[in-house]
Amino acid sequence: MAGGCEMKRTLLGTSLFVVFASLLASALAYESLQGPTELLYWNKEKAYGGYTLFAAHGMTYLIDMQGQVVNTWRSGTSPRFLDNGHLLDATRDDPSRFQGFREVDWNGKTVWEHVEKREGYAPHHDFVRIFNRKLNAPTTLYIANKAITHAQAIAAGCDPGKGPYDGAQMDAIVEVDMSGRVVWEWWFFDHVIQDVSPDKPNHVGKGKSIADYPGRINLNLPGRPLKRDWLHCNSLDYNAELGQIVINSVQGEFYVIDHGNTFIPGDAAGSIKLAAGPKGDFLYRFGDPARYGQGDPPRILEDWTNATSGHKQMGGTHDVQWIKPGLPGAGRFLIFNNGQYLFDRTSQSSILEINGFLDKNGNDTGRYVNPPDAGYKQVRFHHDTHKPPKVVSNQIVWSYQSKSPQGFSSHIGSGAQRLPNGNTLVCSDTEGHFFEVTAGGELAWEYVCPVTKLFGTVKVLPDALPMTNSVFRCYRYAPDHPALKGKDLTPKGTITDAFRRAPDPRASENAQLIDSRPVREDGARRGKRGRPGG
Repeated sequence: MAGGCEMKRTLLGTSLFVVFASLLASALAYESLQGPTELLYWNKEKAYGGYTLFAAHGMTYLIDMQGQVVNTWRSGTSPRFLDNGHLLDATRDDPSRFQGFREVDWNGKTVWEHVEKREGYAPHHDFVRIFNRKLNAPTTLYIANKAITHAQAIAAGCDPGKGPYDGAQMDAIVEVDMSGRVVWEWWFFDHVIQDVSPDKPNHVGKGKSIADYPGRINLNLPGRPLKRDWLHCNSLDYNAELGQIVINSVQGEFYVIDHGNTFIPGDAAGSIKLAAGPKGDFLYRFGDPARYGQGDPPRILEDWTNATSGHKQMGGTHDVQWIKPGLPGAGRFLIFNNGQYLFDRTSQSSILEINGFLDKNGNDTGRYVNPPDAGYKQVRFHHDTHKPPKVVSNQIVWSYQSKSPQGFSSHIGSGAQRLPNGNTLVCSDTEGHFFEVTAGGELAWEYVCPVTKLFGTVKVLPDALPMTNSVFRCYRYAPDHPALKGKDLTPKGTITDAFRRAPDPRASENAQLIDSRPVREDGARRGKRGRPGG
């Protein structure tokens, strides 16, 4: 059984059938007002086998490749496994304001918890457990919006004519040890630049401009004065070998900062002071060079019918990360580009892989190169997409988007993960859509979350608002991952057929529901939902 669908035998060889099924899947990337949930497609030869972890509306599920549940937990919004087999998650099912973090064991028992109780700090969106080599101990990094008063904003050089700035916030990165003590902290507000008030700190100086300071953020961004949740950072990652942190803003930029050289063991105050100084300025930033005066912003072109993204590479982005050591592309950045705020005629999401060490000649320099210095190329799209040519950074070395804009698109949330076989697992948040693609963009596995906040658990998802079956992120774990060692991984049925009985919104008093979707040899029913690969 797979996805609750009875498997059929055919006389076709497996390899021939998989090729046929792949072609069929590519032909079915079309719009639909309803579609099946759970397992839609699985190419056993090309997919990376393992277990997929995700949270949906207060419950975390670990499923196998057929969508069979092997364990569940009550959860927050973004669970991930630790090597000890525990889950680390937020304490609330809301990525925008989750207060703190909880570590639970395989059976759901809380074994560690941290709640941010300091006034003016609001944890949100992302966190990561690291091993701090200087402390020789595990710590937890997390994003928190930190309050800024009107007086602080004016004193730092905010334009007085754009205020008041009451209620303003700027993101910080906080690090706590296992006892909950703050051991290090970094704040965007300590790394700003401005060209409005020469008599205030952070001024560019005589004869200089914002463009001379790519390592700092413009405090007076045109059209976006400082306010609550100003940057809306939503993801971060830690590179142990480099001793660096990368943090992403939904506005379409990510920033790399130095952790190792700003951390003093046993001296939290000294570490925070060091991180607030020049050593804490950005080592690298990518996404929108117009924000520091080295590129063109998105804008309307002639007669209001055409627009350009300028040099802006991404917008509404989520889940920035370094590709882990030992994986294809190791050391490069991977990020989910939601495709927002780009003035695209046909908005579409994509996955980007970025090598920040590439120069304009395509050489890997082994050090960060300012993206505008690496140059750009112009990419043209098929005329039927109605996409204008786009200026693309030479540091983008791989990307994926569905051929049809209806294939996958998520305006918020979402994530991606590079797998050991070179495939990439994608979570498209707003539609609860998970899929795995090869390096060549071929679909290898596809699943739709059946858990909704309006209809309960459903076998068929009806026409509904985005976020009805949303999933912030998902993760794939190999069967031999340390977190799964010695655990009971017995399949317990799919979420709809065995774990919960599922209503079907197509059924009514006057209609008899017949599921006529043909069954593939791999066990998944072929359905009418837009899918990647076509």
